Amino acid sequence: MSTSVESFADLGLSETLLKTLTEIGYETPSPIQAQCIPVLLEGHDLIGMAQTGTGKTAAFALPLMETIDVKLMKPQALILTPTRELAIQVAEALQSYAKNLPGFHVLPIYGGQSYTIQLKQLSRGAHIIVGTPGRVMDHLERKTLNLDNLKTMVLDEADEMLRMGFIDDVEWILERTPEKHQTALFSATMPEQIRRVAQKYLVEPREIKIKSATATVAAIRQVYWQVSGMHKLDALTRILEVEEDFDAAIIFVRTKTATVELADKLNARGYAAAALNGDLNQQMRERVIEQLKSGALDIVIATDVAARGIDVPRVSHVVNYDIPYDTEAYVHRIGRTGRAGRTGNAILFVAPREIRMLRTIERATRSPIAPLTLPSRADVTNKRVSDFKAKVSEVLNAEGLDFFANIVSQIAEEQNVGAEEVAAALAMMAQEAKPLQIVGEDPRPAPAPSFERDSRPRPGSFDRDERKPRSSERFDRGDKPSFESRGERPRREERPARSAPTGDMVRYRIDVGRDHGAQVKDIVGAIANEAGIESRFIGRIGLYDESSTVELPAGMPAEAANALKRTRVRGIPINLRPDEGRPDGAADRKFDGERSFKKKSFDR
Repeated sequence: MSTSVESFADLGLSETLLKTLTEIGYETPSPIQAQCIPVLLEGHDLIGMAQTGTGKTAAFALPLMETIDVKLMKPQALILTPTRELAIQVAEALQSYAKNLPGFHVLPIYGGQSYTIQLKQLSRGAHIIVGTPGRVMDHLERKTLNLDNLKTMVLDEADEMLRMGFIDDVEWILERTPEKHQTALFSATMPEQIRRVAQKYLVEPREIKIKSATATVAAIRQVYWQVSGMHKLDALTRILEVEEDFDAAIIFVRTKTATVELADKLNARGYAAAALNGDLNQQMRERVIEQLKSGALDIVIATDVAARGIDVPRVSHVVNYDIPYDTEAYVHRIGRTGRAGRTGNAILFVAPREIRMLRTIERATRSPIAPLTLPSRADVTNKRVSDFKAKVSEVLNAEGLDFFANIVSQIAEEQNVGAEEVAAALAMMAQEAKPLQIVGEDPRPAPAPSFERDSRPRPGSFDRDERKPRSSERFDRGDKPSFESRGERPRREERPARSAPTGDMVRYRIDVGRDHGAQVKDIVGAIANEAGIESRFIGRIGLYDESSTVELPAGMPAEAANALKRTRVRGIPINLRPDEGRPDGAADRKFDGERSFKKKSFDR
């Protein structure tokens, strides 16, 4: 099938879904969507090879929605993801696609969240389960998750699950699914172990491979602002005001409605802005672009499709007001600036839950995107005053001021004040539409998205191919006897040892241990998920009967420490504090020795 499909209507989707896609702003399917949706609608098993961020969530989610029987409140589809963040992201996407499907329910289940909450939600019923392997296994073992009515199974980012050591878990789950169901496997690469899983569990799968067209745009300065503490519109206007060399901008949003709403709000704030979306006819579209070229407009708010082909040299800035759904869209967006050998600026707004997409974009473009500090009130005030002085200076050098000088003299004499006071009053009148002095408080800056972000390498700062698969590197599940039924696996002491993280480490004690049912994976998942500390920075963990110890990097930010103090494991507040040694150490029997656990992400 050709990848140049122009409309979702050409893919065989129902009218209900097509209506929803129009409402949420989807216009043209991406290559992965154009090729996968018809295959999945026909009921075939599928292997999709595509990079993260190419739009593959919709590629499997949309046809999956067509199979759901809303009247049957039982799991009919299971989607496995490697991380908690991706599980939430996929669940949110499914919920948005079900906008016009009353009664639909999707449930994300993952480690770090209370079992009580998940058990209550599972008892109420759900049509689609999106989960991480470890937590899905736990619910299957507890018999709180029943897959008897399963129609579709999706393995999302299979190579990432392999890299993180979850592939055995995935196979364990696959072995417990009904014999007849559709399976879709998506992976950026195809290591031998993933290929083996596909050959064993997929039936005559169709294979679709999408080449990534993304590339770094070297002439463009790329920065991001993490949305926090201030409305995006207020942040946008502050940023635009203080940006150096600002001439014109294209601001990208996801929906047609948003283009109009944002254009109206910017016009109300004194900007010359216009919307550009698919509802405009060709003549109106050309008019907007001509106004942008001539300087009659300074800002155009556009959707991805409407902005295609725009080549306006004076566009100095591209703002991703809404983060794009895929990396190729990001590259196409920022390509609207930095044209014809000029430099350009790309600004990306990122909500905390979208940090994972930011990392994906960095990986795809092979370039870091630096954090942007939001301009303060003082910064904006100084810029406005500077611009005001420049305009006054320009007028002072003009001719024909005698008439106005005479008026100022008359006012000063009539009001019995000096010329300076009259000038101050005139300045106040002149700035009424755009006050020179910004009042109010600056929002607190958002916490960094990852621990010591700029001083340590991140996963994603190198290519996937440089990562070595470590499917044999599994992490100890503790002594739950039911796990023995999963098949024969190497004992801990027979597995390859892993190196400890570099740098100074501090040992902490927490108030949860073996007697509370805690396992190493629970502790790691809680720390990684709740405090934003990447699991590769977590050192040795000692699991005891009533408490545990964990090594964390020295110099932990206050935000992370405070988050950990509020964190719960197995429903127990962990009460993180520096470990000063236990006087009753003999009574606090250590369980099975310390666990050395490195360089994995345990969002289970």
